[in-house]
Amino acid sequence: MGIASINPATGDVTQRFDPMDSSAVEHCIERSHQAFLSYRTTSFEGRSRWLRQLATLLDKDCDNLATIATLEMGKTRKAAIAEIRKCALVCRHYADHGAQYLADEAIATDASYSGICYQPLGIILAVMPWNYPFWQVLRFAAPTLMAGNVGLLKHSSNVPQVALKVEALIRAAGFPPDVFQTLLIRPDQVETIVKDDRIKGATLTGSEAAGASLASHCGTVIKPTVLELGGSDPCIVMPSADLEAAVNTVVTGRTMNNGQSCIAIKRIILHGEIADEFLRQFIQCFKDLVVGDPMDDATDVGPLSTPAMADELEGQVQALVDSGAKVLMGGDRQGLLKTLPTPLQKGNFFPPTILTDIPPCPTRYEELFGPVAMVFRVGDLDEAIAIANETPFGLGGSAWTNDDGEAERAIKEIEAGAVFINGLVSSDPCLPFGGVGLSGYGRELSAQGIRAFVNTKTVWRR
Repeated sequence: MGIASINPATGDVTQRFDPMDSSAVEHCIERSHQAFLSYRTTSFEGRSRWLRQLATLLDKDCDNLATIATLEMGKTRKAAIAEIRKCALVCRHYADHGAQYLADEAIATDASYSGICYQPLGIILAVMPWNYPFWQVLRFAAPTLMAGNVGLLKHSSNVPQVALKVEALIRAAGFPPDVFQTLLIRPDQVETIVKDDRIKGATLTGSEAAGASLASHCGTVIKPTVLELGGSDPCIVMPSADLEAAVNTVVTGRTMNNGQSCIAIKRIILHGEIADEFLRQFIQCFKDLVVGDPMDDATDVGPLSTPAMADELEGQVQALVDSGAKVLMGGDRQGLLKTLPTPLQKGNFFPPTILTDIPPCPTRYEELFGPVAMVFRVGDLDEAIAIANETPFGLGGSAWTNDDGEAERAIKEIEAGAVFINGLVSSDPCLPFGGVGLSGYGRELSAQGIRAFVNTKTVWRR
């Protein structure tokens, strides 16, 4: 697919872009390198000031930015507004705490002084996805720029307008020229870029295949990487849970961002004692969801990002059904399209779908990136945790229980980068974010995130 803005709700192409050639890319890299040589000497106070101004610009232009995101990748407008607000939050977080996170640390040894200082590395390449097109970039850019590094962005090819807008916002906030640039390039151009000596590290949010490719390229030239990849997050619901709260949260967790979130609840694991009542409420909530135009505030679920994503999800659902899974509701993509207004019938819509009685089969262990819930019944917590851990992913997981012993077991035994009890798995600038297994490695956000691409330098003085 070329670099283009295509409205996922209608299939209309709004703008196309030509990829940069090697000469243009070289020019951007050299400008970034020269920018770093001076930017690394700027003060934390100056960087904080620019980040706060960036947060102000995000808040001020929130409505327009949200519209761009909705028209390029299909998330509901109300979800896009929330995303922009969160971007402002992460900018303010690092403006407030970045200097503290990177402050020199004294450590007592036999020296008159010894300790650690943190120093920027240089140009960091970010390969970012379309599903949270502003948030994924800003949660990289805020700590990267606060640390004194400079950034190059290779955004997903279906959100070029977002990519260009982020660069423009960072410039408008007062950051020096060229400390953050967008590269409108093809995926096959990434390898050459990461192997350039001026590039000092890379981060990627995306598929396992994309992450493995980037890590491989960086590995050949010994450069650090942070990978945030897919997820198939489990949610365990036990008899002691607040059932109504659990149902409402699971509905939100499975349909947020039209079901296209790495940390969305994808597998719902129900104790047999509450399974029937949970499903009764869950099915009704899914039936009440409004599928339609993402620009309409009444819409709960908009289109998937591309036709390929909708085709892939449809194929996965069919594979599960062919293996013996039972469809409790949804699953009929063509039937849904016929019910939508004519302008939307060419959109990438997929109906909210609930599957149960899912036998062991390859698709059971895959990530379903859309509004499709897989439901499992279990007899006890041992069985629930076993199912929670049966996939190769380990991004997030949650459990609903008011039993302290069950909660502690879930925290200790669910194999994931984050475990939430009686709440929705989400990212917070104050807390580290990342996974294990095929969900990647390294951490974003918090102190761990800003230290991902710095030289942790040991200092010793007699």
